[in-house]
Amino acid sequence: MKEIIIKVEGMVCNGCENRVQNALKNIEGVENVVANHITGTVTVTSKNDVDESTIKEKIEDIGFEVKEG
Repeated sequence: MKEIIIKVEGMVCNGCENRVQNALKNIEGVENVVANHITGTVTVTSKNDVDESTIKEKIEDIGFEVKEG
């Protein structure tokens, strides 16, 4: 198992968190997703074969901005 923490800009409410969580849970290999609009982070627990760039791309596809660093 692998844990990835991604900084995300644009989440402002619980609805945003749910949108991100639902989108990422559909990625094959993703086991758990916790989005937090207060801290601006998304924590993804996945099998080792899930590519971090795939997760980031999906976040941006639904209208949020991934912050590097």
